[in-house]
Amino acid sequence: MRDLLYKNLTSGDKRRKVIACSEIADNQGIRSIIHRHFIYIVKEVSDANIEKPEQYMYVRKERNSREHIEKFFCRIKGSLFIVHSGKLYLVKFAHSLKIRLAAIGESSMKYCAENDADLG
Repeated sequence: MRDLLYKNLTSGDKRRKVIACSEIADNQGIRSIIHRHFIYIVKEVSDANIEKPEQYMYVRKERNSREHIEKFFCRIKGSLFIVHSGKLYLVKFAHSLKIRLAAIGESSMKYCAENDADLG
């Protein structure tokens, strides 16, 4: 079984864009849940000497062997300058990735197999 959800949101002035993707998959007794988010904000600037926001990276990994669960989270924030049509823009971005892996119990696996068979 695999479920996908995809969102692409853009502001009216096209200066802010949010892309989100979520996926849930059951494979060989393991359920994986993956969430990805990408956020972009574009701002026109007049001077390249403007102070850019600090770059940032955060990573966390957790493992619970008693409950057979692993989690991973990563967030990256940064910015860059872009020149387009003679104008200078500051693009700020934030990307995040969240992964959760968990063992599926026998009853859940049986239920998923029955539902997959029903879907053809």
